[in-house]
Amino acid sequence: MKKFFLLLVALIGAFTAQAGTYAYLTFETTDGAKVSVPVEALSLTVSGNTLTAGSQAFVLANLAKMYFTETDESATTGIEAVDNGQLTMDNATEIYDLQGKKIQKEQMRKGAYIVKTKEKTYKLIVK
Repeated sequence: MKKFFLLLVALIGAFTAQAGTYAYLTFETTDGAKVSVPVEALSLTVSGNTLTAGSQAFVLANLAKMYFTETDESATTGIEAVDNGQLTMDNATEIYDLQGKKIQKEQMRKGAYIVKTKEKTYKLIVK
């Protein structure tokens, strides 16, 4: 644990030297989740097996990597909720499965699909 702590401190020092114009320090956990913390006035502390960065706390064993970024990578973009009735299969012009194969609406089973209409493209989950 002591070696890991020393390695972490050395990495933080190296990252600080390279931070330059980056606005966020992004942490990626072993499950693939990303959390970006603004670097302005950032303070990092390690207590036991927990790393605290700003207002975020991470269990060290769950961290896969950390790196500097120019944008907030934890922000979700491009996905909107669809109001009931906004998407009907009658106005679908094309339907694709996740392998990119074009299918007919009669072929749809449980799963995820990409549905194109004249106005927009949707990701649809059939349960």
